[in-house]
Amino acid sequence: MKTLNRKNTGLEKLNPIKVVQFGEGNFLRAFVDYAFYKLNKEVDFNAGIAMVQPLKDGMVNMINDQDGLYTLFMNGIKKGEKIQDIELIDNVVKAINPYTDFADYLALAKEEELQFIVSNTTEAGIEFIGTDTPDMQPPVSFPAKLTVLLYERFKHFNGDASKAVTIIPCELIDYNSETLKKIILQYVDLWKLEDAFKNWVSDACTYHSTLVDRIVPGYPRANIEEYNSKLDYQDNLIVAAEPFFLWAIEGGDDLKAKLPFDKTDLNVKIVDDIRPFKMIKVRILNGAHTAMVPCSLLYGNKLVMETVNGDFTGKFVDNVIAEISETLAMDKNEITAYCEEVMDRFRNPFIKHALADIALNSISKFKVRVLPSLLGYYNANKKIPTNLTFSLACLIQFYKGTWNNEALPVKDTPELVEEFKNIWQLGSLDLVVAKTLSNTDFWGEDLTKINGLSEALVVALSEIEANGIEKGFNNFSSQF
Repeated sequence: MKTLNRKNTGLEKLNPIKVVQFGEGNFLRAFVDYAFYKLNKEVDFNAGIAMVQPLKDGMVNMINDQDGLYTLFMNGIKKGEKIQDIELIDNVVKAINPYTDFADYLALAKEEELQFIVSNTTEAGIEFIGTDTPDMQPPVSFPAKLTVLLYERFKHFNGDASKAVTIIPCELIDYNSETLKKIILQYVDLWKLEDAFKNWVSDACTYHSTLVDRIVPGYPRANIEEYNSKLDYQDNLIVAAEPFFLWAIEGGDDLKAKLPFDKTDLNVKIVDDIRPFKMIKVRILNGAHTAMVPCSLLYGNKLVMETVNGDFTGKFVDNVIAEISETLAMDKNEITAYCEEVMDRFRNPFIKHALADIALNSISKFKVRVLPSLLGYYNANKKIPTNLTFSLACLIQFYKGTWNNEALPVKDTPELVEEFKNIWQLGSLDLVVAKTLSNTDFWGEDLTKINGLSEALVVALSEIEANGIEKGFNNFSSQF
């Protein structure tokens, strides 16, 4: 098989660098780079991407060895049908490691057609490190690296407002662009950079918060031979993703003009407020994930796909999503369509999503993703939701740490695990429930004040311990 490079594929013409991207991992390559690839292909956007490796160790050498080329496999189910789309992504012009090629990194600031900065440096990436200085090559934190690049561009173009950039971070934190901008300005003040630059970076550059949604398993190591059999070249950077794609970006008409995604078939929404999109994702997709995990693990399942395809657990997940949906003040048709897409994603046979992996920090996840739906349902209906309440009972049972004399994959802080160990040593289920619900460190409030919740959880836990998950749920649901 031939080596994957631009000469062998006839893709030697390079687009001008319009995008500098901090991060070279699987997600960005299957999401942001794919999005700009679609713009190039469908709108003749003519945008090249320069990747910047944010950490000392990374993949830029592998990416440069293939001239920035790699294959994206999009595998999944749509309306019950298996689909697989294959695209050779060709818009990455270069990849730079600023730790070894700092001059090349700074040279990106002088690119005439540079318009966009995108990033995904993980949730921990947008941080302020007070020991970073402007003469470090490079500074440690991503915002400090970016500040140095922006300052170089400001100086090179003499503060020209038309050379300011549009900054679109994709890190999964609330208000990601606002947080990034705030930290950049902290560096401007710390480093005592001139007011003209502060004004340029604050007012001429624009910042846009985002919500990204796509499951990207990455390099399909387990069945790489099957993937390779579909190609006539050797690709060491294959990335696998689901077909589902949602990129919600806060912005107005100016951003829509800069990024004409409305002329493509890609699901990019440039909107005034991304919070409704975040809510529906966190409540339904993430909430259903979190709610299903303890119940399904106790039932004996290992995978998400196995859970939603099971007669009992699949119906349970459907009912959980139905209860969550009731609490969302959004267009019901939009909610229904999203729920159908979520179930297709859960059933994706190409993605082996282990329940034990999702179980990490389940208490804090339940607080953020599921508890608002449980309380919203209670407030609207003046009664507890059957399925979400049973899920909470399964969560409490899960944190006991063992089930049928086998250890459960409880993964949380040592302090929280120890707290649950002490709670379960109280013996009485009434005391277990009371102590758990009254712990405001867990939930941010005292849940014993929710009328009927404690009593329902005692019944649910009694049924689980006496009859197991399926029969226990059936007995519980007949009473609530």
